[in-house]
Amino acid sequence: MVAALKGLWPGVLACAVVAAAAAFLGEHYGAPTMLFALLLGLALNFLAEQGPCGAGIQFAARHLLRLGVALLGLRITTAQVAGLGWQPALLVLGGVAATITVGVLAARAFGYRVFFGLLTGGAVAICGASAALAIAAALPRHPLREQATLFTVIGVSVLSTLAMVAYPMVAAAAGLDAAQTGVFLGATIHDVAQVVGAGYGVSAATGDVATVVKLLRVALLMPVILLVALVARRHGDAADGGTRPPLLPGFVIGFVVLVALNSAGWVPAPLARGGATLASVCLVAAIAAIGMKTQLRDLLQVGWRPVALIVGETLFLAALVLAALAAGVSPRG
Repeated sequence: MVAALKGLWPGVLACAVVAAAAAFLGEHYGAPTMLFALLLGLALNFLAEQGPCGAGIQFAARHLLRLGVALLGLRITTAQVAGLGWQPALLVLGGVAATITVGVLAARAFGYRVFFGLLTGGAVAICGASAALAIAAALPRHPLREQATLFTVIGVSVLSTLAMVAYPMVAAAAGLDAAQTGVFLGATIHDVAQVVGAGYGVSAATGDVATVVKLLRVALLMPVILLVALVARRHGDAADGGTRPPLLPGFVIGFVVLVALNSAGWVPAPLARGGATLASVCLVAAIAAIGMKTQLRDLLQVGWRPVALIVGETLFLAALVLAALAAGVSPRG
């Protein structure tokens, strides 16, 4: 045990330093922290192959990722979901299902495997980079899995930042009121931080609605991961060298348990806040580790089709939600 920890700590420490640097840059420059962590990780990718950091980086990319996803359960309660009313809840559920379906179909049309459509569609539909990392953790092993994950994280981070600026103007041009604008922003922008920034940039009322709608999307992460696990299990023999992934990954069980405990009020508020912060730290460190394991030249060879796929999914979700709001969907309906 002691020997194993000695072998891990240099790489884990390197990931922690990159995570701290990314958090500082994100806080001071207003860009997604995960995007900074990824770029810094890519710049330090020699650490994964040279020196004593390799084992710890591998550990962070796999195990810290799963711990961070499980701890996301501390950000959600069933009361938050119930407070929205049935119309926005149905809109979010339909939007997530439709976006993932379109992602899978478009991925197949572009010649990619179903898993790439699940990864990009799930990231767009649910919560951006965090969802991409969580879904990737449930996918079967594949030589291109980490490259696909990194591309998806970059794509949703950039698109989420653009949406934070553009979508409030779209809502104003469409004549949406404050509550409807909150539903639109919360149901379409990828990352939580960008939803908060866009929503409260309009008004406090819009920000409150947008945040709760966004948390409802985050709550759908668990069933989507279950779907991915089922698909991965079905194709596990071909995709993972004969190893079938577990039907219910351990980090998903942890996610569900923490949601239940938090909803029951059994988690003290300071502990819930601390756990949510730890989740963010783990996810940022994990994406830094994944960046360190990846060669930048591999990302530059993805071509135009993945870009068209993820942009198309984003535009589809925005158009679907706008159409639903125009048809009369309203908060607490």
